[in-house]
Amino acid sequence: MGKLDGRVAIVTGAARGQGEQEARLFAAEGARVVLADVLDGPGEALAKELGEERAAYVHLDVTREEEWAAAVAFAKERFGKVDGLVNNAGILRFNELLATPLEEFRAIVSVNQTGCFLGIRAVAPEIAAAGGGTIVNTASYTGLTGMAGVGAYAASKHAVVGLTRVAALELAPKGIRVNAVCPGAIDTAMSNPEGVDPAATGELYRRLVPLGRIGRPEEVAALALFLTSDDSSYVTGQPFVVDGGWLAGASLFRAAPDES
Repeated sequence: MGKLDGRVAIVTGAARGQGEQEARLFAAEGARVVLADVLDGPGEALAKELGEERAAYVHLDVTREEEWAAAVAFAKERFGKVDGLVNNAGILRFNELLATPLEEFRAIVSVNQTGCFLGIRAVAPEIAAAGGGTIVNTASYTGLTGMAGVGAYAASKHAVVGLTRVAALELAPKGIRVNAVCPGAIDTAMSNPEGVDPAATGELYRRLVPLGRIGRPEEVAALALFLTSDDSSYVTGQPFVVDGGWLAGASLFRAAPDES
């Protein structure tokens, strides 16, 4: 028995990174998963690997209302219903606020914030029609605090936390739970677009993160699974931080690793 037996979930940004690991884990736990992304090649390959009885790929630009409608229709035609959504798609750009072009700010908000809103609006009625279910939004560590150099991203992720709370209040009577995952530094292509060897940045994370390392996308997927499964049946409207303790605060002293 899997934790998601009988469930049908749409996962956006599913072609790689956190979304890929969420899709893999959901399928392994018994869900049928609609992989949604703009990266058609990797998305189609992942769906083929998972198997046509367990997964299907659909092209989805989360900023486009009509593509959301098409993705929902595709999911229902393929698997009969939709009772889960993971709003995972997002983009990150590094820039100081005063150097951020307006178009860059708008692009980040369009994908991270508007895309999340459109997903909730498009999928929630189908989840309600299926008898209830879950929505998991991907916010960020920076959605709960500030970080220099990612102002547009942080602003969009603060908005995702707000959307999560409002959606949880409004959708609870329909049997829909809505929560957010708030990852810290996670080893994905989005956070490491230059493909720098993680070993080269290891010392940075040993100093910044209490657990002493960068996170893995499968660790975020495990949290998304918890929030989608009945293990979290009395949980809604909450942001859950998965950051190795980074948000807990600064440490001026760090003990040497125990090598015993």
